[in-house]
Amino acid sequence: MIPWVHLDTAPIPGGGELRLFRRGAEFSIRLGANELMNSRLSGSEEALATLTCDRLAGRKRARLLIGGLGMGFTLRAALACAPADAALVVAELLPEVVAWARGPMAELFAGSLDDPRVSVREQDVAAVIASGTAAFDAILLDVDNGPDGLTRPQNDALYNAAGLAAARAALRPGGILAVWSADPDDGFTRRLRQAGFSVEEVAVKAHRGRSGRRHVIWLAQRP
Repeated sequence: MIPWVHLDTAPIPGGGELRLFRRGAEFSIRLGANELMNSRLSGSEEALATLTCDRLAGRKRARLLIGGLGMGFTLRAALACAPADAALVVAELLPEVVAWARGPMAELFAGSLDDPRVSVREQDVAAVIASGTAAFDAILLDVDNGPDGLTRPQNDALYNAAGLAAARAALRPGGILAVWSADPDDGFTRRLRQAGFSVEEVAVKAHRGRSGRRHVIWLAQRP
């Protein structure tokens, strides 16, 4: 069997580190013993974008914020379904992850970072959300492991009452807050409703195949 090769390490502000591995054409991003992302599993990350695009159909000059660059699956899917007049802002906290996208994982990204509709901000997505009122038609969050985070405690602030209020304020009327999670979370569903969103919870396949693990996507709409 082909062994995993450790390519690079990205320190996480506040402690910890992400490590990038490669085995043949397969990539893995890990936090300690936990695998956060694998290039063979892209179905739910793509669904985060396609389900959002479905609900934005017909909007002119839609502006989307993607929180977390990862392996680029959400970005690529969003570019495939978003209209030509859309604008996509990607917020990625770790500069090393952006460098991986342009370096060893460039084939996975397939030039998506060079699309004229895309701009990348190397900063915390929470800061981008807080910087604008009614600035986005959709906010797509694939940050950490979902509302029950693993990577850094500060990410929890995206999913608490104050974080959801900030996201609601950053959305235009009828805008969508789409959130990816590895697991269900009834408490988060309640918080979304308490924050004034109408909520749809969708179970999606982690892999494009017919079987295997399922992840969760919340589609919360601002009235």
